[in-house]
Amino acid sequence: MTNLAIAAHGLRKSFGDKVVLDGVDLTVPEGTVFSLLGPNGAGKTTAVKILSTLITPDTGSGQIQVGGHDLATQAQAARAVIGVTGQFSAVDGLITGEENMLLMADLHHLSKAEGRRTTAELLERFDLVEAAKKPASTYSGGMKRRLDIAMTLVGAPRIIFLDEPTTGLDPRSRHTMWQIIRELVTGGTTVFLTTQYLEEADELADRIAVLNDGKIAAEGTAEELKRLIPGGHIRLRFTDPTAYQRAADALTEAARDDEALALQLPSDGSQRELRTILDRLDTAGIEADELTVHTPDLDDVFFALTGNTTLPTQPAPSKETVR
Repeated sequence: MTNLAIAAHGLRKSFGDKVVLDGVDLTVPEGTVFSLLGPNGAGKTTAVKILSTLITPDTGSGQIQVGGHDLATQAQAARAVIGVTGQFSAVDGLITGEENMLLMADLHHLSKAEGRRTTAELLERFDLVEAAKKPASTYSGGMKRRLDIAMTLVGAPRIIFLDEPTTGLDPRSRHTMWQIIRELVTGGTTVFLTTQYLEEADELADRIAVLNDGKIAAEGTAEELKRLIPGGHIRLRFTDPTAYQRAADALTEAARDDEALALQLPSDGSQRELRTILDRLDTAGIEADELTVHTPDLDDVFFALTGNTTLPTQPAPSKETVR
């Protein structure tokens, strides 16, 4: 378990007859973003609550270590190195942003001087200085989220659990949160992220696991997961009918679209495969007017692995065009 921020084996949790987690294995290297995807009710929040010591797993679960501490025997030590930001803000709207921060500093038993210094540094880091003396109830959704994470960082946690942190935020605020998360990881923090926004996992995560029916359906980098799903292809389009016909003769395995003067070949979108096709065209002295690489995106992965038909967001298909 060297250099692992989180290592869980055989994680199980049931509520009555409902099995929520059924033997889940998770490993998260230090200083990375790990994203747990899954439909509503898949068990994402339950996993976060167990790993952050808020609830206990079922008897019979395997060993769980967080920050190098066994949760069964060293839960208090694990709590000292983690921070949690849930779907719903922990910000108290009746007091100011600065007072929220100072209250958190008191909870972490920081001295008055250290608490004020830490508060000032984090308010500046999260661009909340101008709003610091205003009641948090007047903050926008994005500002509250930034304050929420700033409060989480008061205790300088090495591991942060972000449970759907951008739910309800507008696109600009969501992108601001993404930048904050990147900066945290650059500073050495490990981030365990649950989200239903697939482009969020694609943008941020070093590794992604898809949770379905209480089990991990697949795990890997975003690109590895996309390669699990068929349907990738390269499309070549021509404006000259003669060039189109010559290309069709050279690429006999391609599907033809005579009306659009286009050819389509199955492809995993790799650079090597693309180069092979271009080399074959060069050898025949042919140049396509437009080349488009279509690869499955995380939507396709999600649908294929979970059978889900609805998502909160529908990012555009992954596509690159070379002219």
